[in-house]
Amino acid sequence: MTATTDRVTEEALSLPADIRLNLVEKLITSLNLPIDEDIDRLWAEEAERRISQIEAGEVRLVPGEEVFSKIRAKYGK
Repeated sequence: MTATTDRVTEEALSLPADIRLNLVEKLITSLNLPIDEDIDRLWAEEAERRISQIEAGEVRLVPGEEVFSKIRAKYGK
């Protein structure tokens, strides 16, 4: 990486998470990657399936912190 890239990266990493997420979205959008409609459709179907399972009480939602806490306990860090 160049010195400029290193500096920009360091500055970006010092931003709050919500601003970094917004920056990531803008950077990815700027790449103008081709849209795969089949993948978009499949993800939309998966999201609908999961919403249906949640609404029907078929699954139990687990808070992210609980998941990461268990992972840290099992694998360290």
